[in-house]
Amino acid sequence: MISSGRSFDFAFIDADKKNYDSYYEACLRLLRSGGLIVVDNALWGGQVMDSSFTDADTVAIRNLNEKIRDDERVDASLLSVGDGVYLARKR
Repeated sequence: MISSGRSFDFAFIDADKKNYDSYYEACLRLLRSGGLIVVDNALWGGQVMDSSFTDADTVAIRNLNEKIRDDERVDASLLSVGDGVYLARKR
């Protein structure tokens, strides 16, 4: 899709957590400016806020949350609805 020049308005990420970062980067490449990425399970049962949780899934989500928060390519908001969703609008 990238090579064909297609772009999308919306992407939803809810898959294996250890690859969330890769999915996020792929979505950014495919998303048009103004498009929205929604990342599910951003709070991961509250575990991302507790540094004593060091399993691969929790660490991957925690790292992506920090990346999105600091990513100048997007405007982002973390919502505490359900298990948390991160909204990232591509600039």
